[in-house]
Amino acid sequence: MTTQTTAHAGEGASSSRTWALMLAALGVVYGDIGTSPLYAVKECFSPASLHRVATTPANILGVLSLVFWSLMMVVTVKYLAFITRADNEGAGGILALLALVPTKPGGGRGLFILVVLFGAALLYGDGVVTPAISVLSAMEGLEIATSKLKPVVVPITCAIILALFLVQKRGTEGVGKVFGPVTLLWFIVIAVLGLKEIAGNPGVLVAMWPGYAVDFFVQNRMHGFLILGSVVLCITGGEALYADMSHFGRGPIVRTWFAIVWPALLLNYFGQGAHLLAHPDAAVNPFYAIVPSWALYPTVAIATAAAVVASQALISGAYSLTQQAVQLGYFPRVTIVHTSKTEHGQIYIPEINDIMLVVCLLLVLAFRSSSGLAAAYGIAVTGTMTVTTIVYYVVVREAWGWPVWKAAPLAALFLAFDVPFFVANWAKFIHGGWVPVALSLAIFIVMTTWKTGRKHLAEVFRSSLLPLPTFLDDVKNTAPHRVRGTAVFMASNPDGTPPALLHHFKHNQVLHAQVVLLSIQVLKVPEVPAERRVTVAELGEGFFQVTALYGFMQTPHVPSLLEACKAHGLTVDPHRTSYYLGRETLLTTGTSGMSRWRKALFAFISRNARPATSYFGLPPNRVVELGMQIDL
Repeated sequence: MTTQTTAHAGEGASSSRTWALMLAALGVVYGDIGTSPLYAVKECFSPASLHRVATTPANILGVLSLVFWSLMMVVTVKYLAFITRADNEGAGGILALLALVPTKPGGGRGLFILVVLFGAALLYGDGVVTPAISVLSAMEGLEIATSKLKPVVVPITCAIILALFLVQKRGTEGVGKVFGPVTLLWFIVIAVLGLKEIAGNPGVLVAMWPGYAVDFFVQNRMHGFLILGSVVLCITGGEALYADMSHFGRGPIVRTWFAIVWPALLLNYFGQGAHLLAHPDAAVNPFYAIVPSWALYPTVAIATAAAVVASQALISGAYSLTQQAVQLGYFPRVTIVHTSKTEHGQIYIPEINDIMLVVCLLLVLAFRSSSGLAAAYGIAVTGTMTVTTIVYYVVVREAWGWPVWKAAPLAALFLAFDVPFFVANWAKFIHGGWVPVALSLAIFIVMTTWKTGRKHLAEVFRSSLLPLPTFLDDVKNTAPHRVRGTAVFMASNPDGTPPALLHHFKHNQVLHAQVVLLSIQVLKVPEVPAERRVTVAELGEGFFQVTALYGFMQTPHVPSLLEACKAHGLTVDPHRTSYYLGRETLLTTGTSGMSRWRKALFAFISRNARPATSYFGLPPNRVVELGMQIDL
């Protein structure tokens, strides 16, 4: 009897945790795709949209069929059934997927890595458009209530976006507790609104038959193909779903989709279609057309709250992507502020936050309507989806050992949806699609320049590197004067003598009683547990080599590392410790293979990157920087 009671109690606790995770995932993971009903159907039929089609019954059923099968094949099949299984120890996203790809001898993956980096850069383009279009489309409900409010839509949208970005520095821990309930309320509202319309015209459900999509393409030809640039708006949260997987795990995300998100989305989309069949003139804004007049203002408020949640998910995703890029060596050091003492994944990056704020406001002021912004939306997210499929194919072939006959048809099936969406969206390039592409290209240039510049810089250091055993022999033979305390030198190459140590010894002719050579290595895993983080090797002559391992979703903190060394036999007194860092002045007159403009860009980025002192958590009053000039 006791055993049964305990088992039931355990099941209850497990069930409660599952529902809690599902509720949290609802807010963080599905906020973006959940607000798509505000504008997806509208952009297919609205007179203000770029590639609209007439609101005939055949076109309405055809578009609904496209929406249904896009959600089925891209989100349900591609991402939830397959891509989310390619996790890197629980972490998802395109850079986490790249980390799963085995490294080939000789490093012959240059073009492949460039493609992946551009796919990652495209996510930033998606991240700045989503807050703008989500909040603006929610606020446009005020125009439906009364035309007198039209002039205030853009100013209110800008005020909401400004407030959203300004509160980021407070962290998402407190506000995150309301994300789930707000988004749950949103999905209930859109499901009820859609169900009301379907009850009046249940025949609209025949659009689930794929023949209506085929007939739509046959009847509309090239114009029908271009409408994919609007249909894609219903699946824009698919990549974000994968990127946020590390927060909740695959199970709660999959269950939430089937239990809540997918049914609610389908009910609302088909409800909008049922209303258009009876009222073709409602194409101006079919979402708000199915809202009763008495519920219009409350719905606008709920939609705005849901749009803020959707925006928050993309902003947090941009922070996480930046942190991964920094740790993997593809992005310069930035300010990473941990906003929670218990959840390491909750971070705030002021540099990224400020850039996204400015770009979002400029987008709203430039396009001034959700239809205008829809023209800028789609290229970035479909480009990333296409790259994700390519990387997934490489992972299943080389990391998992799948044969070609098994991997190729699956990748071809995914690309059969990714590529048409991507190509159709390029028709919107001159109408605003160039904006996220230009932003992504700028970020791509920064990422590749930083990676290439650091590679050449490492080669310069390697060419003049003094082997560590040689230096230790010299110390033993010359017996230099030793002073009290500990000196810590950052060593990027654990086999050589750090240049800062050579400069210090050359000019000061003394050494500390205890010298620590600290090497920080980032592994291709999200996290390294604390018990595996530090190894200490005694080299003799008072020298110790400390190696610290981190994952690409973790930020190093050197004082904590040195405290952890005590368990390995190395005691460091923080009050008698000095940190020696090299500060390079980069010149563009060297013989490296970089072009002159990229050398200048790399030098500029290096000067403005987050100082190593603050990035590694070093106490500023105990840091000594030694300058040196380097020709690239």
